[in-house]
Amino acid sequence: MLGAWALGALLLLAPAVAHAQLFVASKPNPSFMIGPLFVRASVSPDLKPVVVEILWSISVPPRRTAGDLEQDLYLLWPGGLVVDRAAGQPDPALERFITQRGFSVIESGRLPLAAQHLYRIGANEPAVRIPGGAPFVTFVRDNGPLGLTPPATWVRVPWSPYMANRAFLMSLPLTAHGLIKPKPATWAERTFWGPRYRISLSFHEVRHQAVFPLYLEHRDRIVRLAEDPAQLLIDFADTDHLKIDELFPQSAKRQISETLESTDTVSMFLDSEGLSPQTLTVQFGYFTRLQSWAPILIPVLFFVLGNGAGVLVRTMTERISKRLAGRLKFGRPRETQQVRQQGVVLDEETLGQIRPGVTTHEEVLQLCGRDVEERSRVTDPDHRTLVYRGRRVVPRRRQLLGWLATVHHWDVEEHEVEIELERDVVRDVQARVRRSRLASPEAV
Repeated sequence: MLGAWALGALLLLAPAVAHAQLFVASKPNPSFMIGPLFVRASVSPDLKPVVVEILWSISVPPRRTAGDLEQDLYLLWPGGLVVDRAAGQPDPALERFITQRGFSVIESGRLPLAAQHLYRIGANEPAVRIPGGAPFVTFVRDNGPLGLTPPATWVRVPWSPYMANRAFLMSLPLTAHGLIKPKPATWAERTFWGPRYRISLSFHEVRHQAVFPLYLEHRDRIVRLAEDPAQLLIDFADTDHLKIDELFPQSAKRQISETLESTDTVSMFLDSEGLSPQTLTVQFGYFTRLQSWAPILIPVLFFVLGNGAGVLVRTMTERISKRLAGRLKFGRPRETQQVRQQGVVLDEETLGQIRPGVTTHEEVLQLCGRDVEERSRVTDPDHRTLVYRGRRVVPRRRQLLGWLATVHHWDVEEHEVEIELERDVVRDVQARVRRSRLASPEAV
């Protein structure tokens, strides 16, 4: 027994698949098989809990009759089911069976059970409903070595002669929780392409934490698949807004539904050899009309933004760089203040070398430069006036850290010097300086 539980622990640590099905007989070593079998899930754009319909029949072996095989069947479903109170009252015996094995019952109820005639489908004759339906119990284990387990469901399917009638298929519809799982995505992917989801159906998958103990106890009662057709099928409604990204395995097939309008069906045939897990997984999403135009709108948007934003970014960059270049200074505090100068600014030493009555016109030009404005009078040709104008902008720094400083303001000096000449000799010198302050580098 210890070895069996050790094997169970190893299986529980293996990666689990979302959902699976196992048929269990009431008696050991069942001589019959399940076949054909169809497990069909229906997905709608509103992503409500998925409705799964299980259709099956029993393959009666040669030289045996239905009376020899009469017994209840059990379906082991690893997941929770939606309870329909109108279907009937729970089965207390089924609840006791689960609680005696250390599980905690979280839901119980009944599922509708019916037999569908293979040759009268679509006719006015409805399916034959089985009185009492199929009672079920949803349970968890909260005291195991791995803590709280995901829910699983144990369904008792009462015996009906229709199970062995080859002209009928038994129908067991159920509404399952958690079949659809959202796929992680970035906000951009969700905005432009819509959210993505995964849905998985499997058969003979026993690594589910709540399933494995019951499988281990009843492994000699597992009903295997016959050679008849067996399929996992997922119907996706509203194909006009459906995007299927991935199918697993590669042998899965996607095609338009033969009976349902605007529906795509993804299917996979089940292998009847042995008790091997078989899984069908689909990654899909539903998109809006605007998102359907994303492959065209996004390149156009980038093209428009690339041309318009390029000019805007370049203009903003130039403005910011100019502003920062004027506001930030890097260098030693005692270094030159990077004075900006326009025109001719004469300092006191140069002006001191100009002596009225001595300095000539040519000497003034040599001292002060020839970039000068000259004024004269027609009525008095012996008198002329030389005008030198200049502008100096001096930034006033505020030291921040080390050699890094900011400019608090700018001092602006407007210089103007008038030199009056009489017969090419300096007669008088007048110097004027106007000072002001600038707070913004744009005005410099």
